[in-house]
Parts: sequence; structure tokens; C-alpha cells
Amino acid sequence: MKNYKLLPKITLWSLLALGIVFIALFFLGGSNGSLEVAGDFLDIPRFTNAFLIWVYILLAIVILVTLAVVIVEFANNWKTNRRKAYMTLGVVCGFILLACLCWFLGSPEKINIIGYEGTDNEGAWAQLADAVIYACYFLFAATIATMIWGYIHTKKLSK
Repeated sequence: MKNYKLLPKITLWSLLALGIVFIALFFLGGSNGSLEVAGDFLDIPRFTNAFLIWVYILLAIVILVTLAVVIVEFANNWKTNRRKAYMTLGVVCGFILLACLCWFLGSPEKINIIGYEGTDNEGAWAQLADAVIYACYFLFAATIATMIWGYIHTKKLSK
């Protein structure tokens, strides 16, 4: 039982160590040449692909863990308190609506990136990039509004 309790700690420290290794490789691993941008020469990091793959792996882990926690919470709440289960379902539906709204706010028009010749900066990828930016805006605004509401609410309760 003692080893089971150590597993999350070991996993988190391992992920942190791997993240530090990939960051160090990206910033200190040398370059694959340089690119001229507006008269300046910029280095192209050698381990960009490895770093991006690591970020994608971490993103997939976060998404899977988040979905697992939401499903388990919904199932537990469904057994004990249906109202809380519906609240959990409402939050999930809210995030799905936010994702759809942000997707439709995004533009599929080509994004001009200096030195990039590929096609990953137009169409669905450009729209996805815009959607992520809009989602960050909405979530940042919601965080600020929640902080303000929490401050006002606690002041009102303390009186």
C-alpha cells in the first residue's frame, strides 16, 4: 500500500524531469542553421520537433486525466446527489459550447508567418489557432470575473 501512494509522486517528478530535459535540449541543444528575417539571422533550434511532440504528449495526458476525473465525478455524483451530477454535466456542456463558439469565431484565412512555406497556417489549422486564442481570452475574462465576484461575495458574507 505504501508503494501505491508513492506512484503519483514518482510520476509527477518523472514528468517534471523529462520536461526540464526537453526544455534544456530546445534552448541549449544547438541549431540546425539560421533563417534570415528582416535582415536579422535567427537560429533554428535543433530539437524543436522533439519539444513539440513532448508538448503534445503532455496535452494528451491532461485531456485524458481531465476527462477521467469528470466522468468519475459525474458517476459518483449521479449515485449520491443528482443535482451535483447535473451541475457537473452543465459545466461540461458549457465548455463544449465555449469550444464551438470559439471555433466559429476563428478564421480559416491564411496566417502570414515569416519564413514559413507550408500549408499548416491556413484552413482548419488557422481556425484552430484562432479558436485557442479566443478560448484563452474568454477563460481569462471568466477568471477575472470570478475573482471579483469572490471578493465581493466574501465581503458581503463577512458583514
